[in-house]
Amino acid sequence: MSLTGYPAFDSTLEKTNGILKQIERSYGWPKERRNQSYAALRVVLHALRDRLAVEEAAQLSAQLPLLVRGIYFEGWDPSKVPIKMHRDEFLRRIRDEFPFEIPGGPERLVGTTLEALRRHISDGEWDDVRASLPDDIVAVLP
Repeated sequence: MSLTGYPAFDSTLEKTNGILKQIERSYGWPKERRNQSYAALRVVLHALRDRLAVEEAAQLSAQLPLLVRGIYFEGWDPSKVPIKMHRDEFLRRIRDEFPFEIPGGPERLVGTTLEALRRHISDGEWDDVRASLPDDIVAVLP
């Protein structure tokens, strides 16, 4: 049965819920804590997006489910990127913007969240993203 009456919307809802559920399973969070998995997805996407050059950020976005792409671009100002962050600044930003306790620290949050997204991103695009980041941030990525 269709949730929205429009197949593309139903598909993006299903994919986005799958990503959030995978984050929740990784942490053992019940569905009632969906706001935490959403916050994790949002802060990790925004930190990654802002570290990438505009062209690479746009290429990555093209592979994200439609609803996740909207989260990704929320509040984006392409004239202010890339923000030159190394590992410590990248992780501090995630810690500062995630309004909940982070079991395992921000490194685990990044790994868990991006691992949930990986099935939607081609290997070639993922390689391009990794190649455009400093080695110390790449070390945190799945």
